[in-house]
Amino acid sequence: MFPNVTINAMNLCFPQQRPLSSSLIITICLAFSAFLGCQSESKYPNRPITLVCPWAAGGGTDRVSRQMAAHLEQELAVPVNVINATGGKGVTGHNRGMTAAPDGYTVTMITLELNTMHWSGLTNLTYNDCIPLYTVNEDYAALYVRTDAKWNTLQALEKEIRANPGQLKASGTASGGAWHLGIVGWLISSDMNAEDITWISSTGAGPSLQELISGGLDMVCCSLPEARTLLDSGQIRALGLMAPKRAFGFDDVKTFQEQGTAWTLGAWRGVAVPKETPAEVVDILSQAVGRIVEGKTTLTSESQSTTFPQFMEAQKFDPTFRTGDDLKQFLSSTDAKFQALLTSEAMQSVNTDRFSPMIFPNILLGLMGCVLVGITISSLSQRHTSDQLVPTTKQKIPRRGLMNFGIIVGATLTYLLFVETVGFVLLSMAITLVMLCWLGTRLSISLTITIFFVPLVYQIFANVLRVPLPHGWWGW
Repeated sequence: MFPNVTINAMNLCFPQQRPLSSSLIITICLAFSAFLGCQSESKYPNRPITLVCPWAAGGGTDRVSRQMAAHLEQELAVPVNVINATGGKGVTGHNRGMTAAPDGYTVTMITLELNTMHWSGLTNLTYNDCIPLYTVNEDYAALYVRTDAKWNTLQALEKEIRANPGQLKASGTASGGAWHLGIVGWLISSDMNAEDITWISSTGAGPSLQELISGGLDMVCCSLPEARTLLDSGQIRALGLMAPKRAFGFDDVKTFQEQGTAWTLGAWRGVAVPKETPAEVVDILSQAVGRIVEGKTTLTSESQSTTFPQFMEAQKFDPTFRTGDDLKQFLSSTDAKFQALLTSEAMQSVNTDRFSPMIFPNILLGLMGCVLVGITISSLSQRHTSDQLVPTTKQKIPRRGLMNFGIIVGATLTYLLFVETVGFVLLSMAITLVMLCWLGTRLSISLTITIFFVPLVYQIFANVLRVPLPHGWWGW
């Protein structure tokens, strides 16, 4: 009797531990997820911002973009990551930035190509499809050759072109881009043909200048600041500047006008956001960019403090900036100028590439079609042979294997199609949960893994590695 009473008393004081229920596990996981993973939607900005640069690393647009990102990061107190979205003659980067979610977390370093691409038939995007905040730089085109080239003057190069039309190769950007138009405009204004120089399309000034040094090109057209390092090292020589007057910091470079050619062409760079971005977000970004271009923000390193205008001066970029009505008028007049230029009969060759940009994807699709046809013919041939011969062992592809493959493909396509709308965390959780359950994992375990794993991945990539991940319906 007494032992039983003792045992009952102990049970009352120290009840036996029961296994945690699935609902309790899920509740704990959700609480952990809320603490670990997704940030609440507080005042803008509260997560990393992406700055899209439409041109390659190393060029002028890339350098200006990275300096702007560093100042924005300090001004807004959140990471600002530069992504070089190159290709499509500037279409890829501009399209990516201007069609992103209009929440202020994607900004674009727009360039002169926004005034030219639609007139070349490359895209329907114009400066009216975004909200331009500021232009931060205006630079004129210059023409370069290697130091060991036989042309010491613009006139000597022009004489060579007239004597051997189509033999010399040039680059600096994509076909139909700003620097290409600079050379073509010069040729036409000098009573030559647009095809008298063979243009080699590239992703920007940086790769073009390297190709010039290696001997793959005869000349490059780009701005003076983009070529400053090679100019200072004596590896290339500037034959002329397509500007009304000599550039600050490059007093020894003659203008085309000084050498008997009236042609001028300049490029611009600016900061813009998608068209439907909320007014309060636009106002915050505009104020931040305005403070930056006016020199009111400072980047401090171990040796010195630098403002954005000081960086532009040191790199010899023209620091002209525009906003408001002045910017609208500037973009409108520039667009009208290139409309007249690019739709003229003399410039039609600029709008046409030897190969369509879609030729390589079409070739790949064609090859895939040929492979599928070959597999079908081979399968029918084997079936016909097996019907005529004495019994053979037929090897069938496991149905479960096909379904697993379909699940993987479907998950990948679902992520690619809907991650920008739904958001990384929510969509990744859904995909992970479905795949775990499909593989036979118990629901409670699948939920536990999903709710712990996905927010942890988000934290590592978004906050530690500073990779900008898509945010959707709830900022997740």
